[in-house]
Amino acid sequence: MTQTLLTLEKKRLSFWQIWNMCFGFLGIQFGFALQNANVSRIFETLGGTEIALYWLAAPVTGLLVQPVIGYMSDRTWHPRLGRRRQFFLIGAILASAALFVMPNASVLWMAVGMLWILDSSINISMEPFRALVGDLLPSSQRTLGFAMQTFFIGVGAVVASLLPYIFTNWFGISNTAPEGVIPPSVKWSFYVGGVVFLSAVLWTVFKTEEYPPEDMEEFEAEKRNTTFGDGIREAVVGIFKMPKTMLQLAAVQFFSWFALFSMWIYTTSALTSHVYGATDPTSALYNEGADWVGVCFAVYNGVSAVFALLLPFLARATSRKLTHLICLVLGGIGLISIYFITNPMLLLVSMVGVGIAWASILSMPYAILAGALPAKRMGYYMGVFNFFIVIPQIVAGSILGFMMDRFFGGEAIFALVLGGSSMILGGFLTLIVKDVDAHRA
Repeated sequence: MTQTLLTLEKKRLSFWQIWNMCFGFLGIQFGFALQNANVSRIFETLGGTEIALYWLAAPVTGLLVQPVIGYMSDRTWHPRLGRRRQFFLIGAILASAALFVMPNASVLWMAVGMLWILDSSINISMEPFRALVGDLLPSSQRTLGFAMQTFFIGVGAVVASLLPYIFTNWFGISNTAPEGVIPPSVKWSFYVGGVVFLSAVLWTVFKTEEYPPEDMEEFEAEKRNTTFGDGIREAVVGIFKMPKTMLQLAAVQFFSWFALFSMWIYTTSALTSHVYGATDPTSALYNEGADWVGVCFAVYNGVSAVFALLLPFLARATSRKLTHLICLVLGGIGLISIYFITNPMLLLVSMVGVGIAWASILSMPYAILAGALPAKRMGYYMGVFNFFIVIPQIVAGSILGFMMDRFFGGEAIFALVLGGSSMILGGFLTLIVKDVDAHRA
């Protein structure tokens, strides 16, 4: 196939074009934040005890879905929906449906199944969005593009994480329910999330245009001459031919996302037991602590949204690598500090460090990676890059429960300390990464 327009020097887009292109991430993060802040709570309410094990459904699905979606989006073109937009539209429809069903789960296996569907659908939407920035923006605007995505991620996550607290404290909707029943405040939060998810993605679908293949006949001929088996073989072989920068970033991603997954799994248990002294999911004190988890998550996402706007300037003043190192170290310190806190209000200070790290995790690795990827395989390699997000999640889900029982005496707070240490290690591993596009940051 001849070079497509994706391989040519791309024109600079206006602020509002980048805004529209990234706006869908507001909805995606609504679903992601509701999942992260409330799924462990739902599992515990339905009698689940192996929380880390149940969470494995999400990353295992992502491990299978991402390369396939990336490979398919690289080889797809629709006159109206382009290359990437049709994929994140399908993902949005499925995820929105899952958000309506999950809080109505009456048994544990149903909630775990809904997590599987929800996370798969979010993944279907998310990585084509990442590839879209690489497709449409020149190198000089990629840091801004990924930072804009992070801004919308932060805004969406702030509102979504606060929803149970808002419904209870502003609208008087109960945050408690009989044993085995999801509280009404959580249900209404998921319903709102489903509507926002689909609406935000539709905005990007209708407001953004993609570059078509330069030679449509050759593009279609290549598709006709490529069988499904050829696609599978190419997808597998491509993993072993990934760029060196991608391999170097893999180590950073592993320890960063191990930390994040530790936080998402165990923050509810850690805060309700370590700070609030409550372990009964039906008690008012436990649910007060669980609601405060949503507030904490809203704070770190709010910090992320604001700090994301500063990242392009910090990266230009220093480098993308040094920026990422500093941010991860601050995030690790934030997680570790939770161990020393007994006042819930002080947890918000810890979340500032986590929010700074989250802003960088969602921006810097992708800005570094995009410059090292071949344009024609942007979607595929963005999907493969997801391996280094889901593999640490699988590892965390597999070993953290064992470590909790064997080494931590069942104290969830130590999972957060371990996560903070992992994030700091990931920060220093950034020093081994070669940013081939650094001069254009």
